[in-house]
Amino acid sequence: MTTRNVNLKAALIAGGVAGIISGLVKLGWENVLPPRTPERDQTNPPQQLLQQVGIPASITHATYTYSGQQLPFVSYLVHFGFSTSFAMLYSVGEHYVPAIRAGQGTAFGLFVWGAFHHGIMPAMHTIPRAKDQPLEEHISEGLGHAIWMWTNDIVSNQVYQQLTKNQNKTGK
Repeated sequence: MTTRNVNLKAALIAGGVAGIISGLVKLGWENVLPPRTPERDQTNPPQQLLQQVGIPASITHATYTYSGQQLPFVSYLVHFGFSTSFAMLYSVGEHYVPAIRAGQGTAFGLFVWGAFHHGIMPAMHTIPRAKDQPLEEHISEGLGHAIWMWTNDIVSNQVYQQLTKNQNKTGK
């Protein structure tokens, strides 16, 4: 892709759509390979982060009931907010820095995982230091982030192409 004639609105919409879909993929992945033990997941990283900035546990642990199960909707809001924000960043950024598309986005996904799970969140004491995390967490999160961003790459590019199809035909 070239940097000429980037339709930013289309790239942001494509990234938003991709972020929702990839967020669902990442949640599904974590059901197959859970990244944390049940004890460590009693307060998951999104809940912990919110509590660190002063939001009470009564809010961070708020749930809704579906099919007889209590589900953490505040965690899901953070999860999808993160997913959608990075998908939009990726969808726009790939037009200006094509290198982030390496491995159809998997390298960028691994970069995000390393930055957040090995650097930023441990430094903030939101999660344990990387050396104190179990191997299963590294496997789940590393592969999960690669597949998450690969999904963003595929979906955002397809949506962007559809949104700009007429623009490309008319040259506008």
